[in-house]
Amino acid sequence: MVTTTIEDLHADVLGCALRRLDGRSLAAASCAMPALRALATDPDTWRALCLAEWPSLALPPAQQLAALPPQRLFADAHPFPSADADTECGLLRLPVPAGELLVSAVDVYYRGAPLLSRVVETPASSSWFLASPFRVEAVERKKPPPAAAAAPSPAELELSWVVVDPARGRAVNVSSRRPVAVDRHWYTGETLARFAVVLGGCKFEATVACSEGAAGGHAISEITLAVEDADGAAVSGEGTLRLLAAAMEAPRKGGEREPEEAKRRYLEFVKRKKGRKESKARREALVDLCCSAASAVVVLTCLAAVALR
Repeated sequence: MVTTTIEDLHADVLGCALRRLDGRSLAAASCAMPALRALATDPDTWRALCLAEWPSLALPPAQQLAALPPQRLFADAHPFPSADADTECGLLRLPVPAGELLVSAVDVYYRGAPLLSRVVETPASSSWFLASPFRVEAVERKKPPPAAAAAPSPAELELSWVVVDPARGRAVNVSSRRPVAVDRHWYTGETLARFAVVLGGCKFEATVACSEGAAGGHAISEITLAVEDADGAAVSGEGTLRLLAAAMEAPRKGGEREPEEAKRRYLEFVKRKKGRKESKARREALVDLCCSAASAVVVLTCLAAVALR
């Protein structure tokens, strides 16, 4: 009886099989045996895997990312960064990393199928960007996506927002993949699907706004990314660069419970933010009371002085 081993298979057959694996399985295959290591570390295999995971990387504006090793890009952008969520924005005091451009690769999925892809280039060196609140619009209201970019239920949307620093050759995914909250806008009535991760004590929140269509579906009208600190104030572009640089260098944390972990951290952030707001309101009320008491004492002292003359 002739026994056939995996080494007997042609390299093209093995390469075709490896291209059907996900990232974790492909990395595991590279550690299995020397014959698979060369095939599993092939840049073309990882490039195909990245394109399957993020269709936006095939768009023309993302061609400058071709210089990034695809295996590094996948390792950076697929798992969550495990930056300390309890650090109260201490990263904002770090030096500003040098960089001329940030590239955002944004992909929206519905039930696992790609629905909409965008690439946004953000100049990151101007004084206006550094001093202004950080905000990136992947889909603008004045430039709505095609009518095909619609989903019956915004709660079933998934989002990947990969931020790449081409100068440093690093990337990080700042989306929770699944919504951490779905609510309605108080004025427009749009359904807002919120995707958020907490990094360095600050919240990166990507919001997908969906308006109801005539046929009962929901059309995507806007996709934005903003950063907020623990007090609810918008973080500037300068502060966001510090947070992104730290997150890109931080270790990654994978696993099937990533979406649940992102939601837990988001709810803890919201709870902590509410507590800080209530504590601040109590302090302000106490200061107002003290000022009122001091003013009353001054008025009474003046009246007593006039009466005793």
